[in-house]
Amino acid sequence: MAPIRFRWGMRALEDLISIKNLRTTFETKLGPIHAVDDISYSIKKSKTLGIVGESGCGKSVTSLSLMGLIDPPGRVSQGVAQFQGTDLLKLSESELQQIRGRKIAMIFQEPMTALNPVLTIGHQIDEQIIRHLKVSKAEAKEKSIEMLNRVGIPSPAQRYAAYPHQLSGGMRQRAMIAMALSCDPEFLIADEPTTALDVTIQAQILELIQNLQEQMGMAVQFITHDLGVISQMADDIMVMYAGQVCEIGSAKEVFNHPRHPYTKALIRSIPKLGSTHQKLPTIEGQVPSLLNKPTGCPFRNRCKNAVSECAIQRPPLVDLACGHKVACYNMED
Repeated sequence: MAPIRFRWGMRALEDLISIKNLRTTFETKLGPIHAVDDISYSIKKSKTLGIVGESGCGKSVTSLSLMGLIDPPGRVSQGVAQFQGTDLLKLSESELQQIRGRKIAMIFQEPMTALNPVLTIGHQIDEQIIRHLKVSKAEAKEKSIEMLNRVGIPSPAQRYAAYPHQLSGGMRQRAMIAMALSCDPEFLIADEPTTALDVTIQAQILELIQNLQEQMGMAVQFITHDLGVISQMADDIMVMYAGQVCEIGSAKEVFNHPRHPYTKALIRSIPKLGSTHQKLPTIEGQVPSLLNKPTGCPFRNRCKNAVSECAIQRPPLVDLACGHKVACYNMED
């Protein structure tokens, strides 16, 4: 893994998107499941928030909630998502369709399931451009080929006419990025965009997203389980566990001064350069079932720092300094 690097520079003053007390609930025969359980965060213009945590912690559901893509029996049961003065959670489907792809775009985990297999890459990008930018088919084609070239796809005019199965995994992911950015969105959600890609293609995709962000001034919500990746991409980091926020703060603070036991355990599990024979530490136990979540702190059954108070009440997010917040009754120094 590459050495950890942090992104520095002046921080923009204005939040592009602000989430408050978001809860997404799935109704089941055994009772309601809160896949996202009362979380709050914000992202400033031109900045990147990295959301990390084990599988099933609520990272993807958080993003799908903002996009209005939670299907029944799921629903956003609580919260506010202010984007440019508009609460996304109160918009109708037709109103959301005007924003999705135009002002807010999303790169999904697996392009083979996100792309339509019976339509060419060019047709799928054209469709979005024509819908949102109100241009002719010829202008849309020109824009689509330009975007394919911009994301580094060779012979873009030829790839424009290709079907998804005719492209490699890396090419499909680049095509997804081209589609997501074709209408110059102000907010990009990248949901594990490098999953299942080899390390060379992964590095190219990450560099591509960073370069396009700098060119276009987007805010980015970057979802991953890989702390090594997020250390190179994010200005701020939010650590989630069982649908809740454990810790949130600047990348510098979270990596250099982690306070939540779960965050520390995740950081300890990052492979170190040169330590090829050293066994990596693991987190004992398993993520709890959301149907049978422990009372109080959801991490307490796996935490060596747990005290009696942890079982009684969910710990609040406490602001330690400069926006570095931790939800723990017995946090580590």
